[in-house]
Parts: sequence; structure tokens; C-alpha cells
Amino acid sequence: MKIICIGRNYLEHAKELKNEVPTEPVFFMKPDTALLKDNEAFFYPEHTKDLHHEIEIVLKISKAGKHIEEKFAYKYYDEISVGIDFTARDVQQKCKEKGLPWEKAKAFDGSAPIGKFVSKSRFSDLSDITFHLDVNGQLRQKGNTKDLLFSFDKIISYVSQYVTLKTGDLIYTGTPEGVAAVEVGDKLSCYLQGENLLEFEIR
Repeated sequence: MKIICIGRNYLEHAKELKNEVPTEPVFFMKPDTALLKDNEAFFYPEHTKDLHHEIEIVLKISKAGKHIEEKFAYKYYDEISVGIDFTARDVQQKCKEKGLPWEKAKAFDGSAPIGKFVSKSRFSDLSDITFHLDVNGQLRQKGNTKDLLFSFDKIISYVSQYVTLKTGDLIYTGTPEGVAAVEVGDKLSCYLQGENLLEFEIR
């Protein structure tokens, strides 16, 4: 199982970080040790002092595929959820300045909390799904898939040109604006169309 993350997939998020808006999907990967399941607590890592939350809709790949045509991509996932792509923003900035990869900032243990998966058949229109993150009961991020720069199907097709997708792989599809730092003691609650699918504490 691998975790594939799409970066800069919402225009306003790219703007808030002063990043160039991509003309094709940007993706990076996390190891399976990044996955945090069952609402387990997240332990603040020692290597950062500026840890940011990024709520994202997550697709679970349901069958293997390579060079998937965009028009057939919908056949390769049946369930979706919400997750957090934790980012050590201070570490990431140092990596960017030196032109180095971001793994230290993105791929550390526990950096990919994942919620309960639900059938995509619940949703009448996958291009119009709302999701949001509350921190300590206060709204922090809110997004809608209508604002995606690259659709779920486009992402699956694009990534599969480079990496064979296998059953159980997860694709984090990008975060909307509003990313911010978290602190020890914070409680994060993630919602998909108003349903709480992920809730955990920072320790």
C-alpha cells in the first residue's frame, strides 16, 4: 500500500503559500508508516516547530491499473474519506530553499491520519462535495470539490501514467485554503458532507 498526495490542487491554497499554480497535477508520496488510523492520537514530532494541518478528501483505489484513461478512472475507486496531510512547514521551507525533496517535511511517521471510508455511491455528484476541518470546535478549513484544479478522474489517470496503482492505495487529493499550525492539546475533527469521519488529538 502506498500513499499518493496531490499538491497545490486548490487555487486559493496555492495562492496562500505563494506557490505557482500548476498546469498539471503535482504529486508526492508518503510511506505506509505515515498512516494513522482509528482516530489514534497524533504525537507532535520533535523535528518541527511549525506543524500545519491540511484536510483532504482521500480516494481508496479498488483495483490495479496502469495508464488509465481519464474516462475510465471512475472504475478504479469505490470509497472516499477525509484525511490530514500534516506538513512540517519550517522543514519544508528549508528544503525548498535548497532545492531538496520534501520527505522530511511530509512523510514522517503518523503524518497521514485517515478517517472512516464511505461508499462514493452516497454522493450524487462527486464534483460538488463539501468537506471541512474543525480545530477545538472552531471551523479552520472548508472546501468543495467543485474548486479542484484537477478532478479525481484526472488525478487517477495522470498518476497512473507514472506509477502503477494497486488495490488499497490511497490518494490524498489536495487541500483548500486555511492551512495553519496545530499545537499539543488540539482536537481535530474532519467532516465530509457534514458527517464526522475522523477525530483525533495532538499529544
